[in-house]
Amino acid sequence: MREPRLEIEYCTQCRWLMRAAWTAQELLTTFPRDLGEVALVPGIGGVFEIRLNGETLWSRKESGFPEIPELKRLVRDRVAPDRDLGHSDRARS
Repeated sequence: MREPRLEIEYCTQCRWLMRAAWTAQELLTTFPRDLGEVALVPGIGGVFEIRLNGETLWSRKESGFPEIPELKRLVRDRVAPDRDLGHSDRARS
C-alpha cells in the first residue's frame, strides 16, 4: 500500500457511491502526485467519512457533507502544505 492512503467510506443503503466517486475524482485531480491511494469503502447506516492514513478528516454525522474547497484544504494541509490551491484558498476569505 502506498502512502498517504485516503479512504472515503460511504453508505450503500443511501446510495452515496456517486458522491464518494465524485469526491475521490476531485481529490485525485487536485493531488495527483501527493496521494498514494484513494479507496472507496462501502458502509451502512448513513456513513460518509473521509480518512487520511486512519485519521478522520470529515464525518457527515458530525458536520454534514463537506464542501469540496474545504476538504481540499484539509487534505492539502496534511499532504502538501506548501501548495497553493488557487480559488479554493481564496474561497474562505
